[in-house]
Order: sequence, then C-alpha cells, then structure tokens
Amino acid sequence: MTRLFLALLLGAAALPALAIDESDLLPIEEAFALSASAPSADRVEFRWAIADGYYLYRHRTRVQAEDGFAIVGEPALPDGVRHVDEFFGEVETYRGTLVATVAGTPAAGARSARFRVSYQGCADIGICYPPHTETVEVALPAAPAAAVDGRAALDAVFGRAAGGPLAGLDGDAADLPMAPERAFRFEAIAGGADTLLLRFTPAPGYYLYRDRAAFRLIDAEGLALGAPAWPEGSAHRDEYFGDVVVYFDEVEVALPLAREIGPARTVRLEATFQGCQTDGICYPPMTRTVEVALPAADSASVAGAADGGPVRETPPPARAAMPWWAALLFALGGGLILNLMPCVLPVLSLKAISLAQSGQGRGAARARALWYTAGVLVAFAALGAVALALREAGMALGWGFQLQQPLVVAALAYVMFALGLSLSGVFSVGTRLAGVGDALTRRTGPAGDFFTGVLAVVVASPCTAPFMGAALTFAFAAPPALAMLVFLALGLGLALPFLLIAFVPALAAHLPRPGPWMETLKQVMAFPLYATAAWLAWVLTSQRGADATAWLLAGALLLAFGLWLAERLRHRERPVLRTAALLIALAAAWPLWRVHGLPAPERGLAQPTRADGAIPYSASALEALRRDGRTVFVNMTADWCMTCKANERRVLDTAAFRAALARAGAVYMVGDWTNVDPEITAFLEAHGAVGVPLYVVLHPEHGDRVLPTVLTQSQVEAALAGGAP
Repeated sequence: MTRLFLALLLGAAALPALAIDESDLLPIEEAFALSASAPSADRVEFRWAIADGYYLYRHRTRVQAEDGFAIVGEPALPDGVRHVDEFFGEVETYRGTLVATVAGTPAAGARSARFRVSYQGCADIGICYPPHTETVEVALPAAPAAAVDGRAALDAVFGRAAGGPLAGLDGDAADLPMAPERAFRFEAIAGGADTLLLRFTPAPGYYLYRDRAAFRLIDAEGLALGAPAWPEGSAHRDEYFGDVVVYFDEVEVALPLAREIGPARTVRLEATFQGCQTDGICYPPMTRTVEVALPAADSASVAGAADGGPVRETPPPARAAMPWWAALLFALGGGLILNLMPCVLPVLSLKAISLAQSGQGRGAARARALWYTAGVLVAFAALGAVALALREAGMALGWGFQLQQPLVVAALAYVMFALGLSLSGVFSVGTRLAGVGDALTRRTGPAGDFFTGVLAVVVASPCTAPFMGAALTFAFAAPPALAMLVFLALGLGLALPFLLIAFVPALAAHLPRPGPWMETLKQVMAFPLYATAAWLAWVLTSQRGADATAWLLAGALLLAFGLWLAERLRHRERPVLRTAALLIALAAAWPLWRVHGLPAPERGLAQPTRADGAIPYSASALEALRRDGRTVFVNMTADWCMTCKANERRVLDTAAFRAALARAGAVYMVGDWTNVDPEITAFLEAHGAVGVPLYVVLHPEHGDRVLPTVLTQSQVEAALAGGAP
C-alpha cells in the first residue's frame, strides 16, 4: 500500500508535464537571440531579443571575460518584473528585450574581446530550459588617447615628453590630466592579524568611485577577504554611472581578512578601482598590486568560537581552510548533538519505545541498531546527493531545502499524523500502509528499524546543530566523494547513541525491563507526533496560506477515517480491504496535489517593518544601512527550523535583546527562508553557511561577525558591542 500511495503521488506530480508537447518549444538560440556590441572601448553591451511567450531569469544571467577584456564589478542589469517561481522562489524576469552592460578595461592593443555568457529562461507553457552558455566575440573600438593608462602615454599626448611644449609643467599647472599613478595613490598595510587597512588618495581635483572597486588576494591559500568597510562618501550625479558615491579626499578602508591560525606571512593584494578628473576625463579601471606583511595569527585573533567564546569574522576562508579529517570530526560531533535538538524528538520517541520493547537478547538488539543505522546512513547519503546535484545544476538551495517545498511538508505531516494514530491504537497491522507505522512500534524485523532511521533524517534535516554548519559548508564545496563522507559521518553521529546501547552491555543493562507499562508509554509518545504534524501544518500555512491548511486537514481526516476503516475490515474479505485501501490512497493524494498547486501568498514587500520591529531582509536595504554606517543584526530563519525558533524564544524575542540593540544603535533585520529565496541563499553562501539559522552582526568599525548556531544573550551583547569577549 505504501508503494501504491507514493506511486500515485509521483504520478499526479507528473501529469501537468505530460500534457505539454516539448516540440512546441523554440530552440534556445531563437527563444533568446543574443547579440553583443561595444559602444566604447571600456563598455560592452549584450542584448537578448526574447520571443513572445518566453522569459529570462535575472539571477541566472552572467557575463565573464575570457580574453581581451577585464571586467570590473558586476554586469549592469535593468530591474525585472517580480515573479514567484516554482523552483527559485521570488525572482525577477525579463520579457521582450534585455540589455546587460559590462564595464572594464580592454587588453593593451586588443581589437576584439571574447566573453562567456550564461543565462537561463522558460516558456510560458511550463517548460524551463537548462542553463545555457555561449561564447561571444565582440569588436572593440580604439580607446580615446586621453584615457590610455600609463604615464608615458599621457605625457606623449599632452606634450610632456622631453622638448615638448609642456615639458617641465605639472599636471595641475597646465590643468591637464595627471598620470593615473599621480592622480590616485593607493597603499595597504596590516591592521592586525585579521584586517587590512587600505588608503586611497585622490589628487586635488579628482575623485574616486566607491562602487567601482574590487579586491582579491593572489596565491593566498587559506585566506579570504570580507566586505570592505567604506566610510561615508559624497553623493554625486555622474554622466557615466548615474547616482553614485564618490570620494574627493583621502579615504581609509578596513578590509576584513579571514584566516587560519598560523605564523606571520606576506600576501599580495590586487586592487582594481576607477576615478575621474572633476570636469575632465574619466580614467579606465586601474589595477595596483601591493605586498602586505601580516603578523602571526593566534586563536584570539581569528575565527572560532564555540559556545561562550568570541564570535568569528566572515566570510570564512576558502574550502581548503578546514582539513578533511576535521570536517569529518565536526560532522560526527554535529550528528551526535543532533539527537538533542527538538526537531528529532518525535522520532526519538519511536526509538525509545523500540528500546523499551527490546527484551530479545543481545544479538537481536544489535541487529535492530544496525538496521536503524543503515536507514540513517542511506537517507543522509540520498539527501546529500540530491542537494549536491541540484546545487551543481544551479539551484539556489541549502540544507533543509526539501522543507521549502509545500508538497514535502504536507506529505510529512501525513506521515507524522499516521504514525501517531498507530501509536494511539487506531490501526495496527493489516495493510501495507498501516504496517509501516506498526513496524515502528513493534518487534517486526529490520524494515521498521530501517524506516525509523530514514524518518529520523527527514525530520532532523531542518536543524543545524553546533559543529554541523562548518561540516556542511565544507561538504557543499568539496569534491563529491569527500562530500558524501561528510554526510555519512553526520549520519553515524546521529545513530551513535543507539549503536552504543546495543553494543555496550553496561549501557544496555540500564534499560528498563519490558512490561505492561510499555503500552501506556506507546500511547503517550503519540502526542509528540501529533504536535509535529500540527507544527508542519503551521509551516504550510506560512508557505501557501490558509487554503493549504484546509486541504491538509481534509486529507488528514480522510486518511484517519480510511485507516480506521481498514482496521475494522482487516479480518474480512480481501477484495473489500484492497478496495478500501486504494480509496484511502486516492483520497489522501488529491489534497496533497491541491496544496502543491496553490500560489505562495504575498509577503508584504512594501511593509518597512515586521510586527516585532524587525526590517525584512533584502540585499538593497542591507547595503543602504551599511552605507549609512549603521550596525545591523541579521537573523536568517525559517518557520520549519526548530533551532531558529528556540533561539528566538530564549534570546531574540526578549526585552534584554531589544535593550542590547538600543544600546548599540543597531537595526534588527530578519530574512525568512521558509520558501526558496535566492537573495537569502546568496547571503548564506557569502557567510559560509549552507542553511539556517545564521546570525550575523555587521558592524561599521569591527566588520562582520558570525554568531554560533545556538545563541546566548552574552554572545549577542558582545557582538553588538563590537566583538569584545
């Protein structure tokens, strides 16, 4: 019956796709006809002619220079039309025409440039193309003589060469452009083990763009740069870039540096920036490389704190920053701690009943523990493989991604509700669907223990325990084979307590003896399962509104009635039983499909604050606050994240937290990842996280600070005050 139930669900999910004729689709090159041109030597435009009935995703549009051109910054894209997408959540799309502009510097003497352009789009008939990449060759016009980088070239143009009419005159005296090295001085020193201090000095009559700067480290393994902390600049209306922020005077910028504990070393920093002469020429982007001597880094100056320790700077180092063996140890410890998280409680109650009933001898107990472990490992491996494959395909997702799908949430609510009915005695054995629940509570062999392990992983996956976040971050960046080892280590940690009880006689001796009390325990343990089903219904309301909850309750009512009826008919003629079981599956599957088809409710994007005074997260709002020099406490959460809700109840929803915000003059910003949200996913990735919860304090003077997964009030207050222990 279980197989039939799942087959009906999958078949229903496939019906819309089967109704679509893919032969109606245009080839991708015709649906999204791409052309490119260079209006000037430092600007290239890419134009898509989008056929009627087709649209492009903004966040899936990328341009990379392959030869003959160095891009500075990100491609300039117009605002798209907001669209709630089944796969990517809330996105922006383009129809008709899209023009993307990139700015940069042509290679010396280059007459053409080659670019790698990636994009993805869909047809209105319900089919999306896979990500597509084209290589585009663009002819470049000659650069204006006054914009050529280099002192000798400028001197030649303006007559400063020996014997020329302006020989011996300073650029200011002649009111002509200076050489770039004189117009814009750049220096960098170490501001400590984890900070670089940058200084830009525009000459009088020149200004520097804030948002045309980029920085990278050259051959610096184990190091990573954070976001530069620019001071407040001057608003300026620019004929090239519109409304921008510029600096007319010397400016100092703190650049956070994430690194491992280690000795002193010298690093090479490459800075690319752009500026202009007031009422004169604008220089092309210029690149300077400097060497910086870093002092030794000890445990007090780099990331790391566990509970009660100092918070760590972000973003974290590159993937090589953590050795593979450390990632496996972190995964094992995180899986072990996962047993203490509230999301795992319902399944642990099932396992507690199993242990209480295990008066079968040591061999049988070991077999049951091994089958449970096998279920946990298989489920972790499958979940990890799906997550890695979808991320590789370009999906914006992270750990716990499956609960961002309403169909999964509704189906899991059914499972928890049905298991609760089984423990309450509404049904037992008789149909295959009933047998699954009964196998979890009776001594019926390996199938029930294996399924309990699978269910433990499904329910536990939204939680992120201490140590687990670092291990998952490593796994999502590691090669597939090593990533799978990390997922298996997580599973081994989750199953470890039951393995120890089964294989260590001293621990097993402390278990209570079987007796009549077990029936009462079994019935009591049904209520955590009912509570989990109710919580999942609340999550579904957040994802798809009250109509989804109504469909879920109707389906649960039909499921309960059908299971009860199947139990009543269990000893009668088999055809009646089979017909009743089939009707149960059909009746329960239809509400699930209705839930899947409901649109996401509007999230009130125009509302400036939430009921608790927090500002809803958006990348543009956060950037505006940072430009204003504000301290921001960012809370990335989700309704299905039990760890998030526990932290909010104990720390973030308290008067003490609000008082700490007020003392620091900080803004509280909350990102809701209950549904798929590419902007939030990008923030998580930028701070080395693959799921929620994530807590980051962005301080204008002390950089970004990431707090531990399990919060304490003292950690929050220390981070808001600037990171003091």
